[in-house]
Amino acid sequence: MMIRPEFELRVAGRKVRLGERTFIMGVVNVTPDSFSDGGRYLDPARAIERGLDLARQGADGIDVGGESTRPGARPVLAEEELRRVLPVIRGLHRKRPSLPLSIDTTKAEVAEAAVRAGAAIINDVSGLRFDPSLADVARRYRTPLILMHLRGRPETMQQKPFARSIWRSLEGSLERSIRRALKAGVRRSQLILDPGLGFGKSRRQNYEILAGLVRLQRFRLPLLVGTSRKSFVQAIAQGEGLQPSARRRRSRDLWPLVDEAGQGHLAPVLEIGDAAAIAASILAGAHLVRVHDVEAALPAVRIADAVLAASKNCP
Repeated sequence: MMIRPEFELRVAGRKVRLGERTFIMGVVNVTPDSFSDGGRYLDPARAIERGLDLARQGADGIDVGGESTRPGARPVLAEEELRRVLPVIRGLHRKRPSLPLSIDTTKAEVAEAAVRAGAAIINDVSGLRFDPSLADVARRYRTPLILMHLRGRPETMQQKPFARSIWRSLEGSLERSIRRALKAGVRRSQLILDPGLGFGKSRRQNYEILAGLVRLQRFRLPLLVGTSRKSFVQAIAQGEGLQPSARRRRSRDLWPLVDEAGQGHLAPVLEIGDAAAIAASILAGAHLVRVHDVEAALPAVRIADAVLAASKNCP
């Protein structure tokens, strides 16, 4: 059994021990076109209540994003992104000052305003490729910085040919992201890596990364993994294979993540599939998991953590 290394992270002036148990990051998308909730939380009041509800369910922190990164999504202006996320971050910080908040953005301008409003973590899906000055914000405010691997851009990432060697692409890109951050003065102890499952990878490549996640331990940094509600999980849970059929599946061939009433109820099989993928991520070495439904994921997180804890005493 793989042993998950432990790390100490400072979040909003407090020490967080990663590896003793899994840190659960609940997701609140403040967008009109998210693949996972269809704009249910575009209204700030609903988004704030959703964040508080995820915390009540057991989330250790909340990740707030105002720009969709689903396949085909187009970027939005910083002004619009700020209009969406700042009221939510301020509201959550006011109601739960001790709850760590993360801002999911690729823009330094948005990151800085969000940190001033109460965010304590910066989550950059581009790994500093889109706006390298974002690293300077993390340096000045001493926030943890999540560096994710993304091939291309969200609007085209699933249209381009996939990498012939996903590991060469992944490890090389993360290496460059780490160098950019360190060169900008970010402390190594602030960094978290995310392999970016679903971002410019084929279905098989996503599972290859999960199977070999231990390879990323060579960077000696905490790992965040996000599998929640992604199509590569949904497809396998639905009974497909690692290789998509010759007839390319369209999104309507998979279960809708949001029903016609906008309630966001998932098919039970998909909930179980999500939980299985989350458990697999943790057993492969993830220190943090990013999830949309904390209550449904929590039992899987607890079981996986218990297995890792028991493995320390195995001969």
